[in-house]
Amino acid sequence: MGPLAARLGRAGRRLRRADRARPWALDTALVAVVFLLFCLPDLLHGGVVDADGPRRFRLAFTRLPLAAMLALQAGLVLPLLWRRRRPAAAFGAIATVFVLQWALGAALHADVALFLALYSLALHGRPRRLPWACAVMAAALALVAARVSVVVATVDALFFLLSTATAALALGLVIRIRRAQLAALRDRAARLETERDQRSRLAAASERARISREMHDIVGHHLSVVITLADAGAHACAADPARGAEALGLIGDTGRQALGELRRVLGVLRDADGPTAGPAPGRSSLGPSDLSPQPGLADIGALCQGVRAAGLDVVYRTVGNTESLDGGVQLTVYRIVQEAMTNTLKHAGTGTRVDLAIDVEDTRLGIRVRDTGRTPAGRRTEEGQGLLGMRERAALYGGHVSAGPAPDGGWAVAATLDLTPREGTA
Repeated sequence: MGPLAARLGRAGRRLRRADRARPWALDTALVAVVFLLFCLPDLLHGGVVDADGPRRFRLAFTRLPLAAMLALQAGLVLPLLWRRRRPAAAFGAIATVFVLQWALGAALHADVALFLALYSLALHGRPRRLPWACAVMAAALALVAARVSVVVATVDALFFLLSTATAALALGLVIRIRRAQLAALRDRAARLETERDQRSRLAAASERARISREMHDIVGHHLSVVITLADAGAHACAADPARGAEALGLIGDTGRQALGELRRVLGVLRDADGPTAGPAPGRSSLGPSDLSPQPGLADIGALCQGVRAAGLDVVYRTVGNTESLDGGVQLTVYRIVQEAMTNTLKHAGTGTRVDLAIDVEDTRLGIRVRDTGRTPAGRRTEEGQGLLGMRERAALYGGHVSAGPAPDGGWAVAATLDLTPREGTA
């Protein structure tokens, strides 16, 4: 049964493809088959009952002339050509010819077209038209049962005819429901595929945004430190060559640290199964290497040390249990602090005092970075990628970030994170 079912399935698919390509071909073939199987025998033998048949048959049925028989057969069979495009019209035309034929007392094998029309109406027509079609069918079959009552009992004839009509109607409805189910499954599969593609694109966009924020924080901070150290080293070379050499050493350490962090961030874009690069030779101890985990609160001290080397006076304090924070929160805090320090380096200049405080209270974490530097007009109105990145990071934990001039001078950045556990948050 397996190979046979497979062959039948392939044949059905080929037939459906051919029908979609030439929809008239199947309807014309059906008309031709009905004519050959049911119409041609009546034309050759003069009808269902010939002149030599039993007398009771000759009394029950009328023998039609060849032209009238051919006309009735055409009225029964030809409407099947539009049985799928206009099933209600086809059924109505065939039912009209059927009633006319039996009103004349004629019996034709082509009457099978009425059952085919009912099947097509159930399969292709509007469901609201089925009740009146069933009523017309029942009335027409009752006329047939009355006509053949001389030969067959009326109840038996009516039972056979109504059973045949019910089978045609049920077959059409079953195939219609099955097609609707398959169409719904195909539509659902297409929607699921579209949703999967959308989720993939959203995940890719989210990952690109995360990498963009990481790149901005790493490059922006380290370049600011390097530029500040380079400027300070250039001024110190003439007066104190040892300070200039120290500045150059710090520039090298900062560059290696930035390179290590960039390798780690960009590593997620590679297709390699494992790390392809070892630690940079002579890397600095100021921050994590390319093989280290993402930075956290433990690395803020080294971050402050690097900023102090660039000429700022940083005072750092923490309040609360910071060790229990998960890695995602610690990375967010580190990046917010890093971006705030970078802005201070760019706008406040050397010799500025920076107060950094991190407070953990139950389900709330507060970050405050305040400097005593100048607040030029550009800094008061700037809304760059750095501040947007800080706000996006804080929003991941239900928090917010505000930045603006401090009341007693300088600039202040304040951030608040909600540490309440969320369902589905890793």
